[in-house]
Amino acid sequence: MRGLWREQGVWGLVDRRVMRGSRQPGGHADERLVAVVAEVLAAQENLSTGTRSRVMRQVERLVAERYGQGVVEIPSRATFYRLIKELDEGKHSFGAATTRRSQGRRPQEPFTPTMAVRPGEIVQIDTTPLDVLAVLDDGVTGRVELSIAVDVASRTICAAVLRPAGTKAVDAALLLARTLVPEPMRPGWADALRMSASLIPHARLMSIDARLEHAAAKPVIVPDTIVIDHGKVFVSDTFTAACRTLGISVQPARPATPTDKGIVERTFSSINTLFCQHVAGYVGSNVTQRGRDVEAVWTLRELSELFEEWLVACWQSRPHDGLRSPFLPNKALSPNEVYALLVTRAGHLPVCLTGDDYIELLPVEWRKINDYGIVMDYRTYDGCGSFRVKGWVRHRARICPAEGSDEPVRVRGLCGTASRC
Repeated sequence: MRGLWREQGVWGLVDRRVMRGSRQPGGHADERLVAVVAEVLAAQENLSTGTRSRVMRQVERLVAERYGQGVVEIPSRATFYRLIKELDEGKHSFGAATTRRSQGRRPQEPFTPTMAVRPGEIVQIDTTPLDVLAVLDDGVTGRVELSIAVDVASRTICAAVLRPAGTKAVDAALLLARTLVPEPMRPGWADALRMSASLIPHARLMSIDARLEHAAAKPVIVPDTIVIDHGKVFVSDTFTAACRTLGISVQPARPATPTDKGIVERTFSSINTLFCQHVAGYVGSNVTQRGRDVEAVWTLRELSELFEEWLVACWQSRPHDGLRSPFLPNKALSPNEVYALLVTRAGHLPVCLTGDDYIELLPVEWRKINDYGIVMDYRTYDGCGSFRVKGWVRHRARICPAEGSDEPVRVRGLCGTASRC
């Protein structure tokens, strides 16, 4: 120790083990070279994935332009590749381009999760293709699209709609209507799936909302604010008018920022692993994961009923890692358990829609009234005092329009009925 003091002074008394952890990126490489390499790696975010040799040529050219030829020493290829490996950690410069772009969209500010303290305060809504083949209504096999509304506070999937590829605005409006209606028990469902057999305070809610008498074990959550992306379905006049009719505020997410509605995005991933891969007709998320002879087994309606049963039987009662009680932080709670805790504090205010309210949620189409009625989507609606689809359900119209006049008409595609606005 005395020798170090005589040779190096105070610096000789410093414990060198402490200094080992303060090593700068790049080690002993020239700081100018390290800065240029970091700049070139950052520029790879929106480029097609290349090799390390391409980065090396770009660095050599940029260093020569800034500092002159031969001023900054370029190390050997092996040393340069080690420098790239060290500076590229976690950036995926030579991996999937989609991963780089997704990582680049992350907010620069400290991460703050979306918080909601009562059911329905914030509901995130989105649509994605489902990795399952189904037999569509016209007999053609194809993938379907799933639209869901997820409550941030309880992670409850308030409603879900399965449709063939190309979800329309009327499907999004239907999704809103389904969030306000209790999930009914279906024939063949076990009694354990009833709301009265769950942790939800069924008896207390029944005194407020009589519709819950024969409801399944999934809470009815009325949205206050809905977070949407900029898809044409959710920014359409039909969807915004439906939200305005129901008194729901719409909060658009920032463009190309999936973190603004990360909960619903993560829910889609959970649905894929917990439901889709166990269903006959699962094709995987890309062609490299697809089996040899994958065929559709379920029709669209059967697949929809199967998914709705899975929501009640599995999702709502499954512990969720994102749901924790401050009094029991080590125990993961299920969506139904969290809803039971929150509804006792926030209460439940039912919203009951009438038949006219449902019609108001439908899109408006202008059609000329002929002597045989009107034609929409290859269906003929005829009769005075009622519009009726051939072979479908009759629905009374409020006013019988005069023949030859253009009238706004709302059509409900699920049951094939029409009504004059």
